[in-house]
Amino acid sequence: MSEKKLIAYINAENEVMSNVIEEVIRYSKEDVDEIFMYNYSSRESDKEETLLAARKITKEIDTPLILGINVSRFEDVKKALYTGASRAVIKEAILEDKNVYEQAADRFGKDKLIVEVENVDDFISGSAQARYKDYAGELLIKHVEVSDKLMKAVKECNIPVIIRDSLVRHSIKDVMEIDGIDGVATNYYRGKKIYPVKKSLRDYGIDVKVFESNISFSQLKLNSDGLIPVVVQDYKNDEVLMMAYMNEEAFNKTFELGLMTYYSRSRQELWVKGETSGHYQYIKSMAVDCDNDTLLVKVRQVGAACHTGNKSCFYTEVASKEYSQTNPTVVLNRVYDVIMDRKNNPKKGSYTNYLFEKGIDKILKKCGEEATEIVIAAKNPESEELKYEIADFMYHIMVLMAECGLDWDDITSELANRE
Repeated sequence: MSEKKLIAYINAENEVMSNVIEEVIRYSKEDVDEIFMYNYSSRESDKEETLLAARKITKEIDTPLILGINVSRFEDVKKALYTGASRAVIKEAILEDKNVYEQAADRFGKDKLIVEVENVDDFISGSAQARYKDYAGELLIKHVEVSDKLMKAVKECNIPVIIRDSLVRHSIKDVMEIDGIDGVATNYYRGKKIYPVKKSLRDYGIDVKVFESNISFSQLKLNSDGLIPVVVQDYKNDEVLMMAYMNEEAFNKTFELGLMTYYSRSRQELWVKGETSGHYQYIKSMAVDCDNDTLLVKVRQVGAACHTGNKSCFYTEVASKEYSQTNPTVVLNRVYDVIMDRKNNPKKGSYTNYLFEKGIDKILKKCGEEATEIVIAAKNPESEELKYEIADFMYHIMVLMAECGLDWDDITSELANRE
């Protein structure tokens, strides 16, 4: 059994969607393992609003989003997953067409599907497991009473189980201790710090994911002031954001809070980055160099890293020399940015603007033509022509992405979900 997950759930029905998005983003910073957002309203307008919100959310956060909408047909499952959600929840009390389970599992794989079982007794009896063993990656049950029967059913269930509980009658420890449970979804920690809760669960011996160091601070080599320098990078694009120092207390505090904490040499005191400005740094990874005397940390930066308001402290150029940038991420994003600039600021004589003016049909026609050129070039033993045709195809694909409101984050996120 893998580590148990602490999942935050948000009922978006009858809520202002901008508030829901804000709440999801807040949860994503609090080290929850997943976020379950649902709106089972039967109104099509509510469904579309929820799907639109989910698309906005998945572009903003890296915490997996589980999405539940009113699923009445296969298209609804497809729409839910196409928002970028990691998994879709099918509420069995709503879905009448049972063929949808099979269609969805065949198309996306059952690991992408969670079935919300309506009746706990149905789960305890084993009936739910028998019905969904071929279609569900997980079962979600709610309104439970922690009992010997429930614990036995969870332990014997061959499908991972998530329990949704508001934790009014139970403690998080009581539910997490159920043998075989995959995770607990709750709204109990709304507005509360979650990382310390997970640390306390780990202290109780419950296997939850917390950020822990593989080495002790004593193994690091410190400078004459008893400090170690820390180089900080953006976890998404590896941009160097800043450099600071840690002492042992700051090191331990970072792992305690999940927030980057440093030692200020000028003030001679500990400081949590962002405590005053709100520009927190949520730690994603930490590595030490070969001499054990410098730390490299990757973070999710909120706002600016620099006190000047710049994203990075390294914004003043001292010297530069022309060079060819061939990093795939940099190049693809740079070309895409030029395409978007042409779309937003048309330039006379621009081929890109010509494509945008002609519209989606012309863009699709060019994508098809370039794909065919790739096939023809691939039959040629020389690679130069193929290289050119692939580059041409990639350009037209990026124009298509821009026309349809997609960017490289959308594509790479989808690919990452498939790993």
